[in-house]
Amino acid sequence: MPTIVLASPKGGVGKSTTALILATELAFAGASVTIIDADQNQPILAWSEVGIVPERISVIGDIRENTVLDVIDAEKSKSAFVIIDLEGTANLIMSRAIGRADLVIIPVEGSHVEAKGAASAVRLIRSEESSFQRSIPHAVLFTRGSPAIQTRDEAAIRTMLKDQNVPYFQTSLHKRAAYRAIFAYGGGLRDLPPREVRNIETAVENASDFAAEVVELLRDIKAKRTAA
Repeated sequence: MPTIVLASPKGGVGKSTTALILATELAFAGASVTIIDADQNQPILAWSEVGIVPERISVIGDIRENTVLDVIDAEKSKSAFVIIDLEGTANLIMSRAIGRADLVIIPVEGSHVEAKGAASAVRLIRSEESSFQRSIPHAVLFTRGSPAIQTRDEAAIRTMLKDQNVPYFQTSLHKRAAYRAIFAYGGGLRDLPPREVRNIETAVENASDFAAEVVELLRDIKAKRTAA
């Protein structure tokens, strides 16, 4: 079963939000999902204690360097998807998780300063590819941008990534109040109280598009491996 890793050596780019949005959308579609919270601050573990965890989602925290691989391998035999949220610093847990990944998602905000973090993550992945002697599929995800306007910086970064043969998602996870709200209320987007949180429907549409693109990318990766 696919293992999806959220990685960036820079904090504050939306790794935990992305992991949670993807997990809840996959679960809503009927898949079983394990989220491994390997962030030192344990934001997803905290989310799981706020409200009712959606059906088909399990959350595991307290991950250590000497246990992370055993946990990943055990959960791959139980769930259709394993999603790993890493902390925003390069460490041995990040290295080991990337080594097990079927897909690494690199969240980045659309600015040149933030793009340096994405470049560092790509270098780390390519180093792990050399160590493990296998290709590790990865793609950059733009986060926290405006749903209405693509900035010049973001457009320039997309062009740069294309020129450097670094894949990126066509879908961006926009800056949405609903994405922040799920950490406060628990559950998924569809569980949020509409009287308290605005524009839930547009957030659901954006999240659903992102999850669908992830699933399609995983299918392409699997097809290429089968053909090889």
